[in-house]
Amino acid sequence: MTDNKINNIIRPRPVQDPELRLFALHHAGGSHVPFRSWARLLPPEWELCLVDAPGRVARPGPPCRGAAELAERFLDDFRPLMDRPYALFGHSMGAIAAYESALAAHERGLPLPQWLGLSAISAPEHHPRGTRRFALPDDGLREAVLRLGGTPREVLEDPDLWAFFSPIMRADFELAETWRPRRDAPALPIPLSVFVADGDAGVPLSRTEGWAATSTRFLGTRVFSGGHFYFQPDPAALVEAVVADIRAAAPVH
Repeated sequence: MTDNKINNIIRPRPVQDPELRLFALHHAGGSHVPFRSWARLLPPEWELCLVDAPGRVARPGPPCRGAAELAERFLDDFRPLMDRPYALFGHSMGAIAAYESALAAHERGLPLPQWLGLSAISAPEHHPRGTRRFALPDDGLREAVLRLGGTPREVLEDPDLWAFFSPIMRADFELAETWRPRRDAPALPIPLSVFVADGDAGVPLSRTEGWAATSTRFLGTRVFSGGHFYFQPDPAALVEAVVADIRAAAPVH
């Protein structure tokens, strides 16, 4: 599988004249890598488009400190590829960025996604969060990341790797935990689906119910087994659900 990159968008399986592009946005402290396997699971006529937040190996520079700033950066990345129908999926911090990007596109008259998928994130009324992991001392931050899961153990145990990744994690946690959603934000005129895991203590099902009010076409909530990173061991079930919801939401074959 050969990547093709346009600006900062990584396309693991480029598709000529795709029917739809699916942009997938990663969690705090992460990168696009967990989504790479999705390319082989999507319909062949769809193109997977991945992007890293600033501060990663593939995208050097200072991390974004606010959700609006990150959404602006991502919208700039998306624009060259918004000439086709597209959908947005975000997990955890990526869900915040996906929602804010869709809001910004709506307010600026840019092409809207045909579908928005939000995974492992509480509804806006539960933000900003009470936790402040970004302010923990170094050992406390490492322990918090370990409990959350999703980060290779070698990153936590290797001093050089931790020295590189810990400022990224701290900045991303700050972005996610201090996010202040706009209380006057309009309901988005696009289909929206929510995904949550039954073992995710930080995002219980009850805290996702408010997402229904943020869209005029709420498609419901899908519950999976597992923790915060429920889809990483095997993404097939989630990708199947994503494809089904996109097809239910829009005339994409």
